[in-house]
Amino acid sequence: MAPQAVEFNRIALAPLSVTSLCSCRSNSGRRPIFPKLTSPPNFQKFRFNLELNSDSPRRIYRIPSGGMFKNRRRVISAVAAEQPERIDDSELTNEEVKIGGLDSEEQQKSSQLKKRVIFGLGIGISVGGVVLAGQWVFTVALSAAVFVGAREYFELVRSRGIASGMTPPPRYVSRACSVICSLMPVLTLYFGGNIDVSVTSASFFVSMALLLQRGNPRFAQLSSTMFGLFYCGYLPCFWVKLRCLAVPALNSRFVASWPILLGGQTIWTVGLVATLISFSSIIAADTFAFVGGKAFGRTPLTSVSPKKTWEGALAGLCGCIATSVLLAKIMCWPSSLSSAVAFGILNFFGSLFGDLIESMIKRDAGVKDSGSLIPGHGGILDRVDSYIFTGALAYSFVKKFLPLYGV
Repeated sequence: MAPQAVEFNRIALAPLSVTSLCSCRSNSGRRPIFPKLTSPPNFQKFRFNLELNSDSPRRIYRIPSGGMFKNRRRVISAVAAEQPERIDDSELTNEEVKIGGLDSEEQQKSSQLKKRVIFGLGIGISVGGVVLAGQWVFTVALSAAVFVGAREYFELVRSRGIASGMTPPPRYVSRACSVICSLMPVLTLYFGGNIDVSVTSASFFVSMALLLQRGNPRFAQLSSTMFGLFYCGYLPCFWVKLRCLAVPALNSRFVASWPILLGGQTIWTVGLVATLISFSSIIAADTFAFVGGKAFGRTPLTSVSPKKTWEGALAGLCGCIATSVLLAKIMCWPSSLSSAVAFGILNFFGSLFGDLIESMIKRDAGVKDSGSLIPGHGGILDRVDSYIFTGALAYSFVKKFLPLYGV
């Protein structure tokens, strides 16, 4: 029988089976011959021990640990020397499976990152257009997001991790609460920001529905439902109240050059400027925290979210303040540097603790993402958790603490 050898240069096989074989002439049946290369290949080297078992009846060559890759191609982990028959999955060791999965894992991470970037840019551009449109366009879009977020929240409450320690509310109550939450932003705009009576009435009727249900009502049902109305319905209404502040902003070159077809200078109110600065600051905080945590993160921030670090949080705070100050300079609002810095700090802490609260809910539920609506990002709650509390803080800051709305 002619001696066989394995060529490691160009091989593309399925992860757990041999679908094609590569053989070439060799001067020894125990040592493979590598082809001569005109230029040095781009190898990524890993320590490994190559064992060739020619006494085996099927003459299987194995690489027990490690491997060598050229241009991220997988090295074959088992080769049948005589016939191109499939290698059973049971013959593959854990280390062989690990070698075959390294490349696919890297490809998965790369694909996931591309999805996050593409969908993130699409969402950012869409949200920017909705914020500029304002009024009913902004409110209806917010109501749709609130409805989906409320459904995700009540599904988390009903999940095995949380429901094992408490009694979740009935499904008809959860669905009714999702609809009520989605109507709250619309009622806020319709009644000019006066939402207190609507929220109180909704809470009363939901409480009555829980008390009159069949079986024994539980306090856990009431508490989780009331928090859902507050978290998913009442808090997002502050973004409508903030966006609808109709006080004209200070004139700036940017505002003066705004095209008339897009509304001209009249659309640039304090509400629009404050909403854009707040949104941009939150995005900057998340981005800088992610990059800073990856590069310098060493000290865990909290056990609720183990991946967050103090170094990442500090980078996020700096990025949030810088973005707030930069946009304030461009928009000429707020008028003082100290107000812009304070607004950036407020946005950062609102986004950070909003993120941590949603992480706590998911941790108790035993899930990684609140949903799978947005590829590469998870659910709606995973994307808007940083905004839920920030709207109320930003509105209170602009309405109560900035004299004359910062003008």
